[in-house]
Amino acid sequence: MNKNIYALFESRFPDDSAAVFLEHPRGNLLYSEIDSMTGRLSGLLRKLGVSKGDRIIMQVDKSPEAVMLYLACLRVGAIFIPLNTAYTTLELRYFMEDAKPTLVVCRPQDHEAISHSAQGFGFPHVMTLDDQGNGSLSDAAQETPVDTNTEICDSNDLACILYTSGTTGRSKGAKLSHGNLASNGQVLHSYWQWEEGDVLLHALPIFHVHGLFVALHCALLNGSKVIFLPRFSLPEVRENLPRSTVMMGVPTFYVRLLEDPDFNRELCNNMRLFVAGSAPLLAETFQAFEAISGHKILERYGMTEAGMITSNPYKGERLPGTVGLPLPDVQARVADKNGNEVPRGDVGVLEINGPNVFKGYWCMPEKTAEEFREDGYFITGDMATMAEDGRISIVGRSKDLVISGGYNVYPKEVENMIDQIAGVKESAVIGVPHRDFGEGVTAVIVAEHGADLSAEDVMAFLKGKIARFKQPQKIFFVDELPRNTMGKVQKKQLREDYNDIYGQ
Repeated sequence: MNKNIYALFESRFPDDSAAVFLEHPRGNLLYSEIDSMTGRLSGLLRKLGVSKGDRIIMQVDKSPEAVMLYLACLRVGAIFIPLNTAYTTLELRYFMEDAKPTLVVCRPQDHEAISHSAQGFGFPHVMTLDDQGNGSLSDAAQETPVDTNTEICDSNDLACILYTSGTTGRSKGAKLSHGNLASNGQVLHSYWQWEEGDVLLHALPIFHVHGLFVALHCALLNGSKVIFLPRFSLPEVRENLPRSTVMMGVPTFYVRLLEDPDFNRELCNNMRLFVAGSAPLLAETFQAFEAISGHKILERYGMTEAGMITSNPYKGERLPGTVGLPLPDVQARVADKNGNEVPRGDVGVLEINGPNVFKGYWCMPEKTAEEFREDGYFITGDMATMAEDGRISIVGRSKDLVISGGYNVYPKEVENMIDQIAGVKESAVIGVPHRDFGEGVTAVIVAEHGADLSAEDVMAFLKGKIARFKQPQKIFFVDELPRNTMGKVQKKQLREDYNDIYGQ
């Protein structure tokens, strides 16, 4: 039996040839068109020499054609690597050198710079795709006959590599298999009780686990229509809520809706489920949203290396401040530094096991070995507690990861960049509560004696060197950083000192 997840999706496509998959600003993409569109793209990929196991990098704006490219990669057994469009050319060079792709698909405006890098690495193909579906990729696909084949894959064959920044500043490529993605999608489809007639309102990016794997996979497994918005736009979301039944978003989406005087309970009459994730959901947002809409947001928890791990129940009490119970087939424990489970209610590191857990880091066997226990449990690095009933609450991150607007920001990478600035003696980057973004990236800097350095100088240096979401939203200068007796910077103290700078 073919374990290629595309074959699973295809088995769930509606029989109705007029059924809409993606409703987007330029029209509708029907389920009956998926096979031919992905067939042309997969034919093109094979023509370019792409074969099973080859890597394809995509750094483009959101579009239906980008989704089709993802599905085409699955069909040929290639390993799909979606990258945040905020990554700079300098950052992209690292991903290209690490993944060694056969093909890079980018925005037209980035073609020249990326082609130059690709030539330096000896990669053969760079093609373009814009947000309107135009570009050399689409042009070439139109001239290519439809390929009807779908590669036979085992559940352990890799489907995607998603890069997640490392605490040392070096990004790690999490290897996700067809089996990882299929198991997680099927569990979520069942757990959240998708039903016939569901319509998904999609305003998330598609280079991320949430928008690509959680949202679109659930819709594909249900044969549902997706109202596919280019980005979160308050007027467009408000306009389409009455025609939708499911919406997945980051906490910022819900904060924006609550700020809208025209948002009300009537707009949500047709809605069945609001899901929040990718960043902490404040209890006050949960409560205010329920008061106005009549819906309790369902908060869940996941990560690049495992997709979704826990969820508040679809039927049952959804508690603000908790991320719910481990999903079916997922085992979770809260452990000490040696992997021994701690008593319920005590803080420890969350460790997980299950069919959703990734296959390790690309070309990093030593790092992979460090992150897994001998019994197969993956050490998430997230500090958590587990209640007597099994509910999990995330209380912090042992690796000081900052999650801002749903994106992972590792302080060490930002600190390394700031420390290159003339006049900077040292820096510490922390995340502190932010009403819109969950956490705000904040830099605390010690300047060299006599240095004339401003926050504007720091931001000017960082511009174009690291992605915008990694750049500090606020910068403070201090005489010295707090340290313990061992000389380690006390980031906990810094987080307490700057806890209220963004207001709540």
